[in-house]
Amino acid sequence: MDIQSILKAKVKEAVKSIFDIELPSVEFQPTRKDFEGDITVVVFPMLRYVKGNPEQIGRQIGAFLEERVEEVSGFNVIKGFLNLIIDDAFYLHFFNSIYETENYGHNTDGDTDAVMVEYSSPNTNKPLHLGHIRNNLLGYSVAEILKASGKKVYKTQIINDRGIHICKSMLAWQRFGNGETPEDAGLKGDQLVGKYYVAFDKAYKVEIAELTAQGIEKDKAEKEAPILLEAQEMLRKWEAGDEAVVALWATMNGWVYTGFEETYTNLGVDFDKLYYESDTYLLGKNVVEDGLKKRVFYKKEDGSVWIDLTDEGLDEKIVLRSDGTAVYMTQDIGTAIQRVKDYPDINGMVYTVGNEQDYHFKVLFLILKKLGFSWATNLYHLSYGMVDLPSGKMKSREGTVVDADDLMEDMTRTAAQLSEELGKLEDYSDVEKQELYRIIGLGALKYYILKVDPKKRILFDPQESVDFQGNTGPFIQYTYARIQSILRKVDSNLDLSGFKNLTNQGVNLSARLNDFVGQAVEELHPKEKELIKQIQLFPEIIGLAAENYSPALIANYVYDLVKEFNSFYQQVSILGEADENKKILRVRLSKKVGEVIRSAFQLLGIQVPDRM
Repeated sequence: MDIQSILKAKVKEAVKSIFDIELPSVEFQPTRKDFEGDITVVVFPMLRYVKGNPEQIGRQIGAFLEERVEEVSGFNVIKGFLNLIIDDAFYLHFFNSIYETENYGHNTDGDTDAVMVEYSSPNTNKPLHLGHIRNNLLGYSVAEILKASGKKVYKTQIINDRGIHICKSMLAWQRFGNGETPEDAGLKGDQLVGKYYVAFDKAYKVEIAELTAQGIEKDKAEKEAPILLEAQEMLRKWEAGDEAVVALWATMNGWVYTGFEETYTNLGVDFDKLYYESDTYLLGKNVVEDGLKKRVFYKKEDGSVWIDLTDEGLDEKIVLRSDGTAVYMTQDIGTAIQRVKDYPDINGMVYTVGNEQDYHFKVLFLILKKLGFSWATNLYHLSYGMVDLPSGKMKSREGTVVDADDLMEDMTRTAAQLSEELGKLEDYSDVEKQELYRIIGLGALKYYILKVDPKKRILFDPQESVDFQGNTGPFIQYTYARIQSILRKVDSNLDLSGFKNLTNQGVNLSARLNDFVGQAVEELHPKEKELIKQIQLFPEIIGLAAENYSPALIANYVYDLVKEFNSFYQQVSILGEADENKKILRVRLSKKVGEVIRSAFQLLGIQVPDRM
C-alpha cells in the first residue's frame, strides 16, 4: 500500500479518536523544499468539521501518527500544514519491492472496456504539416498513456479523401501536370498533390482578378471563377461515379496514402484501423430518419432536418439538407455508430481535433446522447491549440505551411550541428551518428510540443527545442545516456573486491543487484530519499495523465525526475562510494531512474539513446 493510502486511513482514525468526528476526506501535498518532511497533511479543509486552532489540531494529529504509525518518524506543523517525516525504512522497502518490476507504473490489471482514439485525419490534397504533427503526437501519446493506465485502446483516423479540396488538386494536375508522377518529379506523392493544390489556388486568384477587372464584384467573381466551377463539376461527376474522374481520384489519393505512410513511419506513429470519408460520407442518414421518429430531430417546410439545442445553451443545427444530402454532422454521427458496430467492446472515443472544432463536438456528443447511445457519455474531444512559428501563421493554399517531412529533417540537421559542437562522438560511425541525430532531433520536436498543455497555443522554436540544457528532450535524453554510461562502467568492472559482502563465487553485478534488498543500508542520504519519492509518483502520474488526456503531465514529471537525479549525481558518489551496500543501492537507483525515463518517454513516443 502506498504511503498516502496508509496515512489517509490513519489521519481519519486520529480525528475520530481525538475529536470523535468522522472525517470524509484528507488532503495531501508534497512538503515544500524549505521545510523538513516528506508529505504534508493540509489541516485547513478539516476546519469545516473540527473546530479549533489549525496548528493545535495539526500537532495533535501529528503526535497520534508518530505514536501509532511505524512509517512516521517525526513531524512539524507550520500554520495549518502538518509536515510528516517518513521513516527511511519505508522508502527502502518500497524501492526494493518495485526494483525488478517490469513496466513499473503501468496498470496491468486491464479494463473490461475499450476506447478508440482518433487522430491525424488529414485531407488528401496536401502533405502533413506542423499542425498535423501536434495532432499526431497528442493522439498517439494519449493512446499509449490510456494503454498504460489499463485500457484497451484502438488507434484510428478518418482520411478526408473526398470533396472539393481533392478535386481542386485533380483539376490542377489535369491542367498543368502533363502526366507528372511522384517518380518523375522526385517527390513524395502527398507533396506532389499538394503542389497542384497550390497551383489551383494561384490560377483561381488570377481568374478572380480578371473578372474583377471586368467590373464584376469580388464576391461574385470568387463564386463564378471558371476553374472553381469546373472543380465543382468534377465533384458532381465523382459523386455520380464517373469512371474517368473516379480513376484519377483513386490514382492521386494512392500517391497521397503512400506519402502519408512514410511520414507516419518517420514520426513513429501508427494506427489499428483506417476509415475513409469516401466510405462514410453517406452514413448517418438512416439515423436521422430514426431520430425523426423519436422526435429528436424535426423537419422544416423546405424538407431539411434540424435539431433544436437552444435549451442546452447551443443553437439549432442542420443534420440533413432539403435535397436529402448529408452534412458533416450527419457523417460524424454515422461514423461514431459504425465504429461501435466494428468494435463492440468500445465504451468511449477520444477525438483529437483542433480547438476551432470545439462547438462541432459539443453538438455531436449531445446529439448522440439524445439518440440514446449509452457510450455517448464517454466521448471526449481532445481539443488543442494552434502551433505558430516565429515567422507567423501557416497557410496551405499559399504553400507557406511548414511541411512535416521538412521539419523532421531540419530537426535532425539542427541536432547534428549541436552534437558536433559538443564534440563527444569521435568513436561513432557515420551510420551511428545519423541515427543519434535523428533520435535527438525527433525527441526535441516531440518533447517541446508534448510538454505544453494541449489546450494552450504553442510558439514552436526549433533551435530552443534542441537545447541540451533546461526543460527539453535532449536534456532528458542526455541524462538517460549518462545513467547508461554509469551502468556500463559497473558491468565492465572485473575487480569485485569493492563488493565484498555480496561477492559469491564470481556472480556478476547484475545478479547481485537483484539479490540485494537493502537491509544493510540503515539510513538514506537525503538525495536518495528524494529520488525514491520521485520514482514513487510515476504510477499516479500515469493515472492522472490518462484521466486528463494530457501527455504534458508525463513530460513534466520526467523532467522533474531528471532534475532530481542530476542533483543526486552531483551530491553523492555512486561508483566511488566506499560502502559497497550504499554503492549497490545507488547503482540500483540509477538503473531504475533510467528505466522510468525510458518508460515515460515511450509513452510520449520518444526514443532514448544509450550514448550521447
